[in-house]
Amino acid sequence: MSAEPPVLPDAEEARRWAAEELAKPEYREAAPSWAQTFWENFLDWLSSLDGSTGSPGQLPASVIGIAVVLVIAVAVVLARPRLNAAARRPGDVFEPGTSLAAADYRQRAEAAAAAGKWGDAVVERFRALVASAEERVILDPQPGRTADEAARGLSAPFPFAAARLERAAGTFDAVRYGNRAASRGDYQEVAGLDAALDAARPGQAAAGHDAAVRP
Repeated sequence: MSAEPPVLPDAEEARRWAAEELAKPEYREAAPSWAQTFWENFLDWLSSLDGSTGSPGQLPASVIGIAVVLVIAVAVVLARPRLNAAARRPGDVFEPGTSLAAADYRQRAEAAAAAGKWGDAVVERFRALVASAEERVILDPQPGRTADEAARGLSAPFPFAAARLERAAGTFDAVRYGNRAASRGDYQEVAGLDAALDAARPGQAAAGHDAAVRP
């Protein structure tokens, strides 16, 4: 396989690349204030280069291209920690564009548990819990619903399980978005809650069901 040499932008294209890349909102939001000031000054300097060969102090296109690549690399390094932190914020229960039945999520959870992948097992079993509630028309299907929102929505029809729902949602977020390692106990907790809610009727009194919500 032959490798082609990297394309080096000319001065005009370098200015455009830098302006488009550094103008992205994620860099402006994630960058420290001093870095943002530096980038703005760098863009002003690029804009001052009109690209004419006779301009005093005009730098070769190759130098400008290298400068642009270095500045963008620095921008990525500075912004990445905050971007990663934002990416870890609790988000959707379900993967976008994915729609499975509760039974399918349970099957995936059991397969992950059998393989000792407790994090995957927790995530899939919590999804089964929410999918089951949607299938039973206890929760309306809602794109973008978070684990906390699902727990609050289920706490009204299942008040006896409110505390367990809150803990299960916290476990889901910690595993799915916080990179926390899950344990067998975490999975058993969520699996037990899923089984209890699946067997209960909305609005059912707590009597006789306290034991059922225990794994």
